[in-house]
This record gives sequence, C-alpha cells and structure tokens, in this order.
Amino acid sequence: MVLRNVTASAIDDAAPSQYLQRYVRAELEQLLILQDRQQKIRQIENEIKSLPAQRKHLDSQLADSAATLEAIKHKARQVEVDRKKLELDVGARTESINRLKTQQYQTRKNDEFQAMGHEIQRYEDEIRKLEDQELELMDQADKLKADVAAEEKKAGATKDSITRQMNDLGEKSKALESRLQELTKERTELAEKMDEDVLGRFERLFGSKGDSAIVAIEHGVCTGCHMKLTVATVKAAESGKEIVSCEQCGRILYIPA
Repeated sequence: MVLRNVTASAIDDAAPSQYLQRYVRAELEQLLILQDRQQKIRQIENEIKSLPAQRKHLDSQLADSAATLEAIKHKARQVEVDRKKLELDVGARTESINRLKTQQYQTRKNDEFQAMGHEIQRYEDEIRKLEDQELELMDQADKLKADVAAEEKKAGATKDSITRQMNDLGEKSKALESRLQELTKERTELAEKMDEDVLGRFERLFGSKGDSAIVAIEHGVCTGCHMKLTVATVKAAESGKEIVSCEQCGRILYIPA
C-alpha cells in the first residue's frame, strides 16, 4: 500500500505507529464515504433503468382505457345497426301487408282472398316479434349510451392522471440524472485522493460483493458474510495499523465508532 500525501514534518511530529493509525483510519473513512457514493450511484442508475418500464406500463394503462371505451362504443354502434335493420324489416313487411290488402280488394276469388289474409296475418305476427326485438335493442341502446358516457368520463380521468404521472416521470428523470452527475463527480474526486492499490481492491470487492466492499465488525463477526472472525483479525482491525480483510469473504473490515 502506497502512502500518499505524506510529508516529512508529519512523520517527525508523530511516532510511525501513530501516523499509520491515523492514515489507515483516514483511508477507511474515505472508503466508507466512497462506498456510500457508489451505493447511491448504483441505486440511481437502477431507478433510471426502471423509468422506461414505468412509462410503458402507463402507456399500457392508457391503451387499455381507450380500448375499453372503444369496445363499448362499438357495441353501441352495433346495437343501433341491428335496430335499424329491424326497423327496415318492419317497414318491408308493412309494405307487403299494404300490397296484399290492395290485392284483396281487387280479387273476386274467395280462396285467393283467404290466402292473402293468411299472408297478412303472418306478416303481422312477424312485425310484432320484430317490434319486440326492436324495443329490447332500444333498451340496450339507452343503457349503452349511459355506459359510454360513464366510460368517457373515466377514460378522461385516466388520461389526465397518466399525463400527470408521465410529467412526474420526466421531472424525476431530470432530477435523477442531475443527482447522478453530482455523485459521479464526488466519487471521482474521492477516488483521486485514495491509494491506488486500496482503491482497486475496493472496486473489485464492490463489484463482486453486492455493494458492500467495506463492512463493520460486530461482536467479532463480519457483518458482510456473518462469519466469526479470528481473534488475530479482530485485533489487527482494532490496532488500526493496516487495512484488514475478512478471511472468509475478503471484505475490508473496520471497527465502528
């Protein structure tokens, strides 16, 4: 480990062991600060990565809302088409009845008159059935009209809500990017002041140990892997004369204040 920024006067003013303790303690403090910054950087990077999925989810909600509204409108249009078809069918049968009645007055044959009467009766029965169906469709149309109005109101509220959420995501994205730049700058400045060997060791651990490269010793246990440490390791960490690692997981250890 290379000692950086060491002056002759500093060594003259303190015993070597005392200076080393202060140096190691300062390095550990810097590592803890660096770890905090890198943890926050990773957290923000993950948040930024999640934004597209959140936008996609909101787009999906908006599309679902529009599809639901369109489905109800389509059903309402179909009911109206079916009702008009029934109306035309009734009109066609009414014309047939009128034509048959005219023919009845013109015929002199009793059997033809009766046959036409049966036809008229059949058409009248069909008209009653068609009119009953038309009434049912009119009831459906009234209900669907109310459903369309309610769904339009709901879709409007959904669109407004999603628009607000999209705007919030946009603002959040800007804030995260700004904070990321700040933290990255802080991290770079911290790293430049650190011993290269210690920094490299920290970086490797941070990348392989799930954001926890430097951890505390509590009751003789490494809080990174939760394994019992040897007495020698604990005493070495307490002495503060060197940077100590857990013999099990390799994480850098420190004694909490």
